[in-house]
Amino acid sequence: MPRYILLLHEEVSAGPPPEMSPEAIQAIIEKYTRWSEKMAKAGKLVAGEKLRDAEGRVMRGAGPKVAVKDGPYAETKEVIGGFYILEAASYDEVVQLSRDHPHLEFAGTIEVREIEPV
Repeated sequence: MPRYILLLHEEVSAGPPPEMSPEAIQAIIEKYTRWSEKMAKAGKLVAGEKLRDAEGRVMRGAGPKVAVKDGPYAETKEVIGGFYILEAASYDEVVQLSRDHPHLEFAGTIEVREIEPV
């Protein structure tokens, strides 16, 4: 069955407002957890992880001239905050499965791409 990656994009300035309580943050985390558990129970979830905020490396170039810099950069408007890999028969199915993903509730964007088998 084809596999699809869902890339969870978010605005750099996004994130919980400073006045958000620990209980409210936990409630958001629980929404993501419930969605993941629902996909796992349906046999669709292959993997899924949250990525660390504002930490990473950007590599550019080729061969011995590869440049490695800290990233993402402050001028970046959008970052990938996490990902899921789902098994589905088609783009239509994976989009339907993802319509209720909590990331969309928080003004996030989900990019869906089919993983090409190697």
